[in-house]
Amino acid sequence: MIDAALIQKCADPSLKPAIVERFIAAAGSSDPLSMTVRSGDRVVLVAPAKTPKEAMALARQYVGKAAVRAGITQYPAGLGVTDVAELKPGLFEACANISMGTVLFAKVYRIVTKWYGTPTDEAFDDAIDAWKSGYFEGKYIFGESDPGEVKLAAPKADDKPAEGNPNPDPTAAAPADPNKAGIRIDLSGIGGAK
Repeated sequence: MIDAALIQKCADPSLKPAIVERFIAAAGSSDPLSMTVRSGDRVVLVAPAKTPKEAMALARQYVGKAAVRAGITQYPAGLGVTDVAELKPGLFEACANISMGTVLFAKVYRIVTKWYGTPTDEAFDDAIDAWKSGYFEGKYIFGESDPGEVKLAAPKADDKPAEGNPNPDPTAAAPADPNKAGIRIDLSGIGGAK
């Protein structure tokens, strides 16, 4: 869970704090040094960075060769970059990443809401999907122009993520970590005794 004071200080003021919390819970990470690298539909496993300098070095290694998402908001690191030297230094700093990420997400959310024609909860879900994939209705969402002032759906009381569930469902699946690969092929039968 991201500190509410950090959200209040750093997030785009056009988004309500509850929306920012939902956005980070659905598409982001609690670790400012986190990085997700995808090549096509495959996740590239990278060693977790211990410092912002290490994280930036890893990002520079993959930007231009794969889709790199960085920091708390999983900001698209290569967006608008023609050379890895142009990578934004705030990618792995919590406040700067929240600021950059929420400004861009607000634009995505406005584009999707405008497409719906009215503020709806489905627009938020589709905006999250567009944020994760980079596409909405077959168009590269980050390259689309900002529609400007669009009324967004007001967060409901239950939209705020709970800080702790007093009665967790033990049968509920844990959220998948894109930086960890599961077993893809059962190798238990190879080289076994007969």
